[in-house]
Amino acid sequence: MIDLRSDTITLPTSEMRETMSQAPVGDDVYGEDPTINALEKRVAEILGKDDAIYMSSGTMANQVAVRTHTEPGDEILIEKNSHIYFYEAGGTAALSGVICNLISGERGIFGSEEMEKVMLEKEPHTTKLRPVDFHLPRTKLVCIENTTNRGGGKVWPLEKLAEVEKFARLKNLKIHLDGARIWNAATALNVLESEIANFFDSVSVCFSKGLGAPVGSALVGDYDFIMEARRFRKQFGGGMRQAGIIAAGALFALENNRKRIQDDHKNAKLLADGLSKIDGIEINPVDIESNILIFSLTKMSSHEFTQLLENYDIHVLPWDETSIRAVTNSMVTEKNIIETLKKIGKII
Repeated sequence: MIDLRSDTITLPTSEMRETMSQAPVGDDVYGEDPTINALEKRVAEILGKDDAIYMSSGTMANQVAVRTHTEPGDEILIEKNSHIYFYEAGGTAALSGVICNLISGERGIFGSEEMEKVMLEKEPHTTKLRPVDFHLPRTKLVCIENTTNRGGGKVWPLEKLAEVEKFARLKNLKIHLDGARIWNAATALNVLESEIANFFDSVSVCFSKGLGAPVGSALVGDYDFIMEARRFRKQFGGGMRQAGIIAAGALFALENNRKRIQDDHKNAKLLADGLSKIDGIEINPVDIESNILIFSLTKMSSHEFTQLLENYDIHVLPWDETSIRAVTNSMVTEKNIIETLKKIGKII
């Protein structure tokens, strides 16, 4: 089987399974799981932050971050196609009671100009996004996703992050990064993850996306922020007990699998180049910056295409009626990409 639906569809290697089976464990709710403690210390170190907290999913890490930064009735600024808004089941409203002021970006990327468009207060040097008026919500937080999922794996340039941070600081906003794929962003930019994290007050990262761990994410920030986040993780039902078994897989992935992400990027480029040569498919290989590609079909529907491809035990994701998303991952080799291109050419 060749599975290109997501970079989370990976199986732990034998070395990772062995590490997990031997992991020392304790009660994490009491801070007594040595493997989780080691993972939290290491991920905070890599991202250049004070502390970290381990969670079961990226969605939980993002939602805990939003709740920790805000109070019910507040407003956050967020791109309209971002994961936090689009794919987290309305968690910002249900769990934090905040409203989303949506920004229209380009493949998920925006800057100070787009942020100003959603402002009610038009004075460029004011420290508020809205006039001081008790009728209005208070704007507290701006959220960024890097790399962008619905933007086809677009990577935020560092200068764009700096622009957003400067604007946010002027407006007294906190900044959170949905960095589920920060490993891909750092690889594409050839920088340390901490160079990206440095722009943000908090960052969520995923150990299953790209790194190949079976489960888990983390949220990083300063000591006071993470202490408060622990309260909300517990409130959201995220306190875990002897979870060092799964944390061991995340720690192994963190230490051993970051460098191999460049292989996923090369395979995504190879797939995009091959698809661009097939009549009936539209894609620009130049747009491929990481491990996600979205391409359009001109001769059949996306559901017909995926069903025909499944006959060869090759799996991709219908994106809409005429588009497909494919994501390279640790289970997909260069040989698999070449085979996939042959089969797609045949069914088209």
